[in-house]
Amino acid sequence: MFIPNRIIFEKDALDYKIGKDIYKKFKENQGVEIINLSSNKYKQYIPGDDLYSQYREGKKTLLVGTKKSLKFQTCKPSAHYQLPLVSGCMGQCEYCYLNTRLGDKPFIRVHVNIDDILNSAKKYIEEMRPDITIFEGAATSDPVPVEPYTNSLKKAIELFGEIDKARFRFVTKYDDIESLLNIEHNNHTEIRFSINTSFIINKYEHFTASRNKRIDASIKAAKAGYPVGFLIAPVFIYPDWKEDYKDLLTELSKKLPKNLKFPITFEIISHRYTTTAKNRILEVFPESELPMENEERKFKYGQFGYGKYVYEKEVINEIKEFFTREIEELFDNKELLYII
Repeated sequence: MFIPNRIIFEKDALDYKIGKDIYKKFKENQGVEIINLSSNKYKQYIPGDDLYSQYREGKKTLLVGTKKSLKFQTCKPSAHYQLPLVSGCMGQCEYCYLNTRLGDKPFIRVHVNIDDILNSAKKYIEEMRPDITIFEGAATSDPVPVEPYTNSLKKAIELFGEIDKARFRFVTKYDDIESLLNIEHNNHTEIRFSINTSFIINKYEHFTASRNKRIDASIKAAKAGYPVGFLIAPVFIYPDWKEDYKDLLTELSKKLPKNLKFPITFEIISHRYTTTAKNRILEVFPESELPMENEERKFKYGQFGYGKYVYEKEVINEIKEFFTREIEELFDNKELLYII
């Protein structure tokens, strides 16, 4: 659960139940500074004279406010639309694309007007009928660490569980899912877990749940009847990578229930980076040991028109062969969506 150093309440945020619940939970906590804004100018309340310190202080800041625009962003190819419950993440993963996407806004923002957001979602669903509408809840965030005191995911899951043409999905690196286990989801929500080897988590994924905690949370979700998926990303090549990833998959295979109603899905993404991301990462993490040597990579233009540095073709083929073989051998009821 995310315990911030400071909580900034935008004007009118305390008029909503989520805002009131957050204030009630933290008002007696002497370690949490409470700031009530008379306007919505918040940046002056987040300390830091440079990007290095602004990043770290921003990651300890919770901004509570309303979602002004109820026009949803598209989220292809994984879903039709983003569901804007939360933005930002308490994790400090060195490679994360949010380092550039939310570079000047690294704080965690909770939207308290959940009813407005979900009513807007209903309109999108009606427009898409008779087709199913899929919403992604973690496109620019990890909503799970704030779920114990927002219950936004719970409310969304329950709503989409009632609507025949609605589906919901989100991904997390955390294990705070207890409040989601005993609700009526009607199999309409897929919970995906971003997992990696302990070596990678400990080295690059700061302030996230451990490998085993993520696996244990995924088992709970599967036993609660949710469709469950695993995002193994980014895959790094290092001396013992095959042994470590095999151990990860073996542990997962041993713990997962054998009578799953839905196939376990896998998405495998190898490490890649852009020049912009590399420069930003090295500003925020000047001591980073991320493997970002351009001469050791292949430059490739992606589907969105910008170039990135990816592993050489031979390495990608080795990654594909390894994960295809291991997943095929270790899992019965599964679906390997892609390896890139």
